[in-house]
Amino acid sequence: MNWITKIIKAGEKIKSVIHKRASKEDIANSNWTSCCKGPILKKDLEKNLWVCPDCNKHHRINPRQRFDILFGKNNYEIFKTPIPKDDPLNWTDSKSYKDRLKSARKKTRMDCGMMVACGTINNIKITSVASDFEFLGASMAAAEGEAFLYGVQYAIENQTPFLCISSGGGMRMMESLISLSQMTRTTLAINELKDNKLPYLVCITDPTAGGITASYAMLGDIHIAEPGALIAFAGARVIQGTVKEELPEGFQKSEYVEKTGFVDLIVERKDLSEKIGSLLSILLKKNSVISTEENEITEDTQSLSQVAS
Repeated sequence: MNWITKIIKAGEKIKSVIHKRASKEDIANSNWTSCCKGPILKKDLEKNLWVCPDCNKHHRINPRQRFDILFGKNNYEIFKTPIPKDDPLNWTDSKSYKDRLKSARKKTRMDCGMMVACGTINNIKITSVASDFEFLGASMAAAEGEAFLYGVQYAIENQTPFLCISSGGGMRMMESLISLSQMTRTTLAINELKDNKLPYLVCITDPTAGGITASYAMLGDIHIAEPGALIAFAGARVIQGTVKEELPEGFQKSEYVEKTGFVDLIVERKDLSEKIGSLLSILLKKNSVISTEENEITEDTQSLSQVAS
């Protein structure tokens, strides 16, 4: 092999390295991610609460990161929730459901796609649930239903407001009707919260769709959404194919959904903790004076409107 051949082969190796596409795993394990202007350091994004400083895109984050922002770093208690039997229907497609669950648990360090925690905002004790989109798209199944019910039961027993931070594509097909039944179970649980006169707030994050939108994500006393969040039941292409019309720009984004009345207010991540604290302070005061003079209730309602505006 002469020196010219060596140079050619070396050049081919360099070229192959340059043009090799990084895998999702490589990107996830790197110090970089991407946004509107290309690569951005994860540590810089983290300093800004995982919100792009240029385009204000609110990147998806996991439940622990959300609780850190809401309650203060590690200033909350995470609960271990019941986990039903894996793969009750022995589901297999291109990969077995048990293997998918195993991979999701390893990736997220969670037993299921929903986490329950309790912390304080403005000295108000709050029970909260949050979903992780990295866990099988935050789809709802029996384990997630158990987590939601556990959180509601804890809130009732301890007389705390309940905050749901929703995310996910809907019900999990691998559990079929078992998954669909979680829509009913979560709805009944929310009714119990309301029977106990406990506030139920929903913070809708990107994306929230399908059976999640059709059940617990749209049953709150107040619905808050992050900017730019996808909020839908069916996909835009399905709707467009059905109605045979061009859909408006930004259709199903939180800003559009707010105009149609499905969302009460849009709050940036940096302001979320303060806004929730203010709303709960008013709601809890209002509940405590329901049986007192009517003018006090009217005053609280006006205060609530001011906070939401």
